[in-house]
Amino acid sequence: MMKKQNIFSVLVGGAAGDGAREAAANLSRLLTNVGFEVIQTVEYPSLIRGGHNFARVTFSDDKIHSDYEALDILVALNKETVDLHFKELKKDGLVIFDCEKQDKKIINLPLCAYAKEMGAPPILRTAAALGAICWILNLDLEELNKIFKTVFKDKAEANIKLSVKGYENFKNRKITQIKLPKPKKIIRKLVDGNEAFAEGLIKAGLENYFAYPMTPSSSILHFLAGKAHEYKIKVAQPENEIAVINMALGSAYAGKRTATASTGGGFALMLEAMAMAGMEELPIVVADSQRAGTSTGVATRTGQGDLAFVRNLPGEFPQIVLAPGDQEEAYLLGGLSLNLAWQFQTPVVVLLDKLLSENMSACQLDDKKIKIISSKPSKAGKKYQRYEFTDDGISPLAFPGDKDAVVKVCSYEHDEKGYITDSSEITKAMCEKRFAKIKGIVKELAKHEMIKVYGDTKSKNTLVFFGSTKGAILEALKYIKKPVRAVQILCLEPLDTAQLKKILKESNRIIDIENNYTGQLANLIREKTGIEVCKKILRYDSFPFEPLSLADTINKILK
Repeated sequence: MMKKQNIFSVLVGGAAGDGAREAAANLSRLLTNVGFEVIQTVEYPSLIRGGHNFARVTFSDDKIHSDYEALDILVALNKETVDLHFKELKKDGLVIFDCEKQDKKIINLPLCAYAKEMGAPPILRTAAALGAICWILNLDLEELNKIFKTVFKDKAEANIKLSVKGYENFKNRKITQIKLPKPKKIIRKLVDGNEAFAEGLIKAGLENYFAYPMTPSSSILHFLAGKAHEYKIKVAQPENEIAVINMALGSAYAGKRTATASTGGGFALMLEAMAMAGMEELPIVVADSQRAGTSTGVATRTGQGDLAFVRNLPGEFPQIVLAPGDQEEAYLLGGLSLNLAWQFQTPVVVLLDKLLSENMSACQLDDKKIKIISSKPSKAGKKYQRYEFTDDGISPLAFPGDKDAVVKVCSYEHDEKGYITDSSEITKAMCEKRFAKIKGIVKELAKHEMIKVYGDTKSKNTLVFFGSTKGAILEALKYIKKPVRAVQILCLEPLDTAQLKKILKESNRIIDIENNYTGQLANLIREKTGIEVCKKILRYDSFPFEPLSLADTINKILK
């Protein structure tokens, strides 16, 4: 159990279209700029208008990895937000609400009247609430206004005037302020997982990106479209995921470093083409940002139900499946995935999920950690064979248009030149050629930390996990009463069985933590190591784990 931290949380909630998410994002930017550690989570229904949307901003002067439900401030843009979240207030927490009556907990702030007085649309009323928050948290209002100028540019003036209104209202009424600890002056960038992943792709030399918008992967498409001119990336939105993956494969065949992303349902439409990428040995990166449930599921909520699915594509060929747990890992594995795809001429899948994809964190993305690595070059020429047999299984790579070279790829089994064959000898040899890459893949992955251990590294109590559960687990470690270590697996295929076996054989109790019903990581561990996980903590209601309740559950198991 670690020392107590100063942790604060603010929730902004309202109906879709009220601007709750953008208001929270601006607060997160402000807190990041002044030096706090920040985590922002968002929850919303699959609606354009109405429903209940909210964003929670958790911050501290020390490192945090997850948000916390206990609230210091609740900004309610409608009564439903008060009804749903009032119970989450801390003992001395307060509500900012546009209402006629107020009490010790609920403080009236005439948000709508201020917006109307300014001739501004109602959505801008959140600026007044942010001004009031600046008073409560004793933050420099000018710093908030700098955010408005950066985000809204020529439309910032109305937001600035409204923020002053909110600030002065609370100042004149002498609303109680919260004394914050002094933040560390470390320069960080506030990014969500999708943006971090996309930036990793860019750093690794991304040239083409194709995608069909499907929550929660859509913002990768939006972000890259915004960066297309700056980085000379071709970004396109075809009519569906089948078109997406086939365009992506054509792009890779033509020699362009290419990626795409979707969610489980969209990824399912890509299966035949993904298998074709394995047969044709085409370098392609596909991110699957998982959502909750089967089929369309709960489109705007999180889950980890696709692990077994993405590591069992049709047929047999070398598969690589990576799973980052936070924004910094999404950035690094975004770059690594593109490099691995090209180095070994094989498809790479990156498992994201809604929690990681859309939640924001103040972090440092190190440009020096990603370099462009490509495939074995070819001199081409008339004797060029696309599938030439080599000791490491990697054939020299040429592209259409290379002088004197015929670059033929084929989804059927083929010979070295790419011509269709049904020869049993060649079929066997080509299968072995493709799998000869595994040795090189494993060797390359060993250069990176694909299994991480946190907490008491010598403890016999072991938590195992993958993906975005990392945040809640690392925070839960601070409240677990007995010594425990947490083991994160970042590469799920090929799995480093030897290292994982060594860690788990030293354990008396192994607890698997996942956002799915069947415990897919535990099943993978049993399949690959023969080790049975004794306990599973599984959540499959579409919401992520919360640190304190997770710690309570673990404490009961370890009692």
